Amino acid sequence: MVKTDLIGITRSWFMSSSINLSLTDELRAFIDLNCGECTLFSTPSEFLRHVLREKKERLEAAAMRDSILEGYQDMIGGRVVEF
Repeated sequence: MVKTDLIGITRSWFMSSSINLSLTDELRAFIDLNCGECTLFSTPSEFLRHVLREKKERLEAAAMRDSILEGYQDMIGGRVVEF
């Protein structure tokens, strides 16, 4: 679904959805250790969303680094067009 926000920027807005996961006891314990009282996350969902966002950001940053390196390699190899 695409909507326009208050300042006129068009953005995609997605309804939240759920997913069921089967976890090992070790992974469940890790999640439990990182949510609840005296932690940054109130619920396992908050923690898992944070972990997934971090992973997504790392993958996007790696893709950007690869593109930048490819551009430098093109420049070094003389594969550029001046404008």
